[in-house]
Amino acid sequence: MGWKVRYVDYPKQFMNFEREYLEITWEVLSKGDLVLREQLSTFESNLASFCGTKYAIGVSNCTDALYLSLYAAGIRPGDEVITVSHTFVATVAAIHHLGARPVLVDVSDDHNMNIDLVEQVITNKTKAIIPVHLNGRICSNLDKLVEIADKYNLFIIEDAAQALGASYKDKKAGSFGLAGCFSFYPAKLLGAFGDGGAVVTDSEEFAHMMKLLRNHGRGYGNEILRWGFNCRMDNLHAAILDFKLKQLPQWIERRREIASMYNELLSEVENLRLPPPPQDDGIHHDVFQNYEIEAEMRNDLVQYLNNKGIEVMLSWGGKGVHQFTALGLNNYDLPRTEELFDRVLMVPMYPELENREVEYVANAIRGFYGEH
Repeated sequence: MGWKVRYVDYPKQFMNFEREYLEITWEVLSKGDLVLREQLSTFESNLASFCGTKYAIGVSNCTDALYLSLYAAGIRPGDEVITVSHTFVATVAAIHHLGARPVLVDVSDDHNMNIDLVEQVITNKTKAIIPVHLNGRICSNLDKLVEIADKYNLFIIEDAAQALGASYKDKKAGSFGLAGCFSFYPAKLLGAFGDGGAVVTDSEEFAHMMKLLRNHGRGYGNEILRWGFNCRMDNLHAAILDFKLKQLPQWIERRREIASMYNELLSEVENLRLPPPPQDDGIHHDVFQNYEIEAEMRNDLVQYLNNKGIEVMLSWGGKGVHQFTALGLNNYDLPRTEELFDRVLMVPMYPELENREVEYVANAIRGFYGEH
């Protein structure tokens, strides 16, 4: 299909900085700096500063970031880890592959973990909590979750894959618990030219463990200090990401401008529930990785928008993790999560999106409900 408005326009993103990307690539490759070299350590230092943490560790992707973080935190078979079903399967897979049991709670109206439901599912097997900050918004009442974790001596591992740069009460995503995990998948706020991820932390001991685990357990002088994995971030990705990190603040502001436009243009459509608008109230500073709406007649709306040349997305194929029967998690009753997956869709949202394209999308949505 010849899309008029893409969900994400990768070629446009590349062309905006084509010269810089090619120069970075030439510099890295001409030096032969391919694995665990200076570009990676520079990016890690800059990422930690951006997130307000002491350390950052570049890894191969966010799935590995979650798995290694749980492993480093001591999660083992038989343990329980609390998280949500309204997330990409990787969040829950990291728990499963360690032999632990995922315990799923429902979400709030902002589509993130309902913190008020967490304490009632804690048992003597619970070892950690993974709040998932979706769409560029940190879970509300996260300070309450920190209190709960402290009360029961639990680790918080933040799945902040969609929330780089977001803040809650002036603290950045990834800085609330033992570790925060980020994704640099190409569609993310900070996207690599392929897969990439990182873990941030304030713990020197944890950071050291992560560096061992990502690189076969090798310490200085190639001494093998423990069993490890091969989950390193490539230097070329790190160099590109470090350049992009400098652009990220202005990209976030553009995303917030686009979100404001959507909110203004769609606020009077009674058939929609919109995300919270951009605010500067000292509580939430959302970065709008996605602009996810709830819509009546969602499936018909998707087809209508596609026919208008507008590419939209259903989160993870339109199912929560517990709704994939092959995973064996269908014993959960999560009414708000299940309602969301009957209603939600994500409309185009990326910094290069032009105002006229935002207006075209919004007008098409209003047109659909005017016809129905």
